[in-house]
Amino acid sequence: MSKLDKSDVEKIAFLARLGVDEQDIPEYVTNLSNILDMVEQLDSVDAEGIKPMAHPLDAVQRLRVDEVTEVDDRENLQAHAPETADGLYLVPKVIE
Repeated sequence: MSKLDKSDVEKIAFLARLGVDEQDIPEYVTNLSNILDMVEQLDSVDAEGIKPMAHPLDAVQRLRVDEVTEVDDRENLQAHAPETADGLYLVPKVIE
């Protein structure tokens, strides 16, 4: 069981650049200690041979077929642009 103390919480807050009120430190000590205990408990589980999962449910995305559904209309679309070159829109330089 890992038990943090007041100085540990103050060091963590300093490193994280967080301001912590003095009266809140005991609650942070308890909560952070509980989190570390849970991590220790999870670390003690034998997970050898268990395949990592991205999601707990065996779900898959419904994907559409990857096919072209639009016609190439670049010339018509670029006809209304102020300036184009080699199929690209030309814009004024905004950064020096």
